[in-house]
Amino acid sequence: MGSMNGSKNDEYVRLLGAWPSPFVLRTRIALNLKRVSYEYLEEEDTLDSESVLNYNPVHKQIPILIHGNKPIRESLNIVMYVDETWLSGPPILPSDPFDRAVARFWDVYIDEHCFTSINGVAVAKDEDERKAAIAKLEQCMALLEETFQECSKGRGFFGGENIGFIDIGFGSMLGPLKVLEKFTGVKFIHPENTPGLFNWADRFYAHEAVKPVLPDIEKLVEFARLKFNTSIFK
Repeated sequence: MGSMNGSKNDEYVRLLGAWPSPFVLRTRIALNLKRVSYEYLEEEDTLDSESVLNYNPVHKQIPILIHGNKPIRESLNIVMYVDETWLSGPPILPSDPFDRAVARFWDVYIDEHCFTSINGVAVAKDEDERKAAIAKLEQCMALLEETFQECSKGRGFFGGENIGFIDIGFGSMLGPLKVLEKFTGVKFIHPENTPGLFNWADRFYAHEAVKPVLPDIEKLVEFARLKFNTSIFK
């Protein structure tokens, strides 16, 4: 079962996921923030999983949140659903429509630019391609540093006093970033270049909704070695 209780909704909640997935991590953090009890079901082979094919026949991907008999798919969509369905715990998205739009914009940016750059470094075919992907990822970090300063308004998180939508979206990528740092020697989050993000990452990792569900970095390193058959992980 999930690590926290107190949901006001009495329908059974299940989460189909896989431990290395940053997108599954997003969902688990959101459920913990809202103190929702849930059953976590590890799917070792999502492409051949009958449950995944049944509940997500279009994309055949995890995470999948099953609330009662209703499947909710795609990580950011699930986080929004959790925020709107359970009133327990702090709000994840801002109440102001403009601020909500800003938060959604940056989480889409993180997926379309930062995550794709992380993958780009991992699967680069040669050194030039890898350097280009690293440069793009460093640009992402610089822009997110500016965004943190603007959105946090001097407080601890992108969401202000507590973890919010951008925190969950970007925080889920910290594990893959640490794996890349280990293999490339590049510090993408650095106390001098990105001081706001550097301190934020420590607070994010220590949060009670995050700490219990974080994947072990050494396990992620070994997973990366097996998944990506490129020179960077050898």
